[in-house]
Amino acid sequence: MDLVIKDARVVDGTGAPAYRADVGVTGGRVTEIVREGGPRPAARRVLDADGLVLSPGFIDMHAHSDLALLRDPDHSAKAAQGVTLEVIGQDGLSYAPVDDRTRAEVRRQITGWNGDGSDLDLDWSGVGEYLDRLDHGFGGEGIAVNAAYLVPQGTVRMLAVGWDDRPATPAELDHMRRLVAEGLEQGAVGLSSGLTYTPGMYASDAELTELCRVVAEYGGYYCPHHRSYGAGALGAYEEMVALCREAGCALHLAHATMNFGVNKGRAPELLALLDDALAAGADITLDTYPYLPGCTTLVAMLPSWASEGGPDAILRRLRDDATAERIRHTMEVEGADGCHGVPIEWDTIEISGVTDPALAGHVGRTVAQAAADRGETPFATARALLLQDRLGPTILQHVGHEENVRAIMRHPVHTGGSDGILQGAKPHPRAYGTFPRYLGTYVREEGVLPLEECVAHLTSRPAARLRLPDRGVIRSGYRADLVLFDPETVAAGSTFEAPRTLPTGIPHVLVDGRFVIEDGRRTDVLAGRSVRRTPLR
Repeated sequence: MDLVIKDARVVDGTGAPAYRADVGVTGGRVTEIVREGGPRPAARRVLDADGLVLSPGFIDMHAHSDLALLRDPDHSAKAAQGVTLEVIGQDGLSYAPVDDRTRAEVRRQITGWNGDGSDLDLDWSGVGEYLDRLDHGFGGEGIAVNAAYLVPQGTVRMLAVGWDDRPATPAELDHMRRLVAEGLEQGAVGLSSGLTYTPGMYASDAELTELCRVVAEYGGYYCPHHRSYGAGALGAYEEMVALCREAGCALHLAHATMNFGVNKGRAPELLALLDDALAAGADITLDTYPYLPGCTTLVAMLPSWASEGGPDAILRRLRDDATAERIRHTMEVEGADGCHGVPIEWDTIEISGVTDPALAGHVGRTVAQAAADRGETPFATARALLLQDRLGPTILQHVGHEENVRAIMRHPVHTGGSDGILQGAKPHPRAYGTFPRYLGTYVREEGVLPLEECVAHLTSRPAARLRLPDRGVIRSGYRADLVLFDPETVAAGSTFEAPRTLPTGIPHVLVDGRFVIEDGRRTDVLAGRSVRRTPLR
């Protein structure tokens, strides 16, 4: 064999109790598992695990590494956490399928998530071409970790309908169906939406249901960032459950949180809703990150009517004093749909990144603090930042509740997703810390989940949602995407003050049987590839 990992404490991803074993790897797959007391297998290399936990590689069910995977061959933000597969194309906005017009529009729309892409040649159009580009990244070697892709519904609507807040015509709906089908045929695992982001939010439930019928035909799943995580959160969850049941489509709820003051302590209501739907036969999973603040772009806080027409139209409205005042009133008094129907609290909005270096002094400060320094109202500061940075600022939104986070992560259909945005001078620490934080804080220190159960949440359950027949479990014949970690020391190094700090207690990570992290250091191995939808049999 190529490698034997000797004397490991195997937590195999199924939720079953850990056991001691030697695990052999050949040709990128697990080829032998010999439990304690059996004959020692031989290999060209033997790694003494010395009682470290050996688990399947972690699957990040909600990642924003769409361009980072092509920009940064190191990608230690995820590799060092033990992540061996990321699901990208999230929140209804990504870079395929596109044409020349929408390629430029989507780059501007999500600059805050991925940078503007000017450092890369975004020369693909279709989903398959983008996945091929991942496969042949960095001179054909590949990428740091594996990646699966969701067709982004907002980008699809941008292509077929544009930026108008109106129903799609029958011809436009047919065009969107075709685009979704083509993306799934080319390897996407499902469809994502960002229903508080334009232009995807302009889609009606009927339109979304028709697209989900296409997803169901291909055995994919629908992953919505739904219409509200605030004032209308429970209704928004109900809407997504009903929509997917009508379409006969599997549902995966993205970053399934209950945020803002109106939802404090209300996670049991969400879980009861999901339990009722599951008991009735619905196919539902969800992901969360183990932190309280959220992270998005500042422009996403605007009311949807202010974003109709795309980035240039937004900037024109912000420059006009009368329209800007109307935007302010909607945000501060009525509660904009971009802020989930809750009147915005500027002291909860922290600037985490800007694209213009001249504005870097605002990073790490709330909008309220920056406004006080400037001697103006918070909205005036937010408006100025949006105009000067051309919609580029990213934010942390401090609106979460610990009791909700804990209740949701215990649910049996829960999986882990970082929602990690890697841009900005002060990104959310979840981008670098989600998976070791689950293992260190919520398993070892707080006892919220047993170790074996938590590993199942991070491995086999997401693999089952993605319909991957040979990942997520340590089993003979399965892919050797593996993590070795010390359960006594594993911890997130990233903090809100130092968000790019790497974790501790994860000395080895293998992708396809090759070490991408060895003795705690990133190797030069690029073993990641696109992981494409498994066709229905």
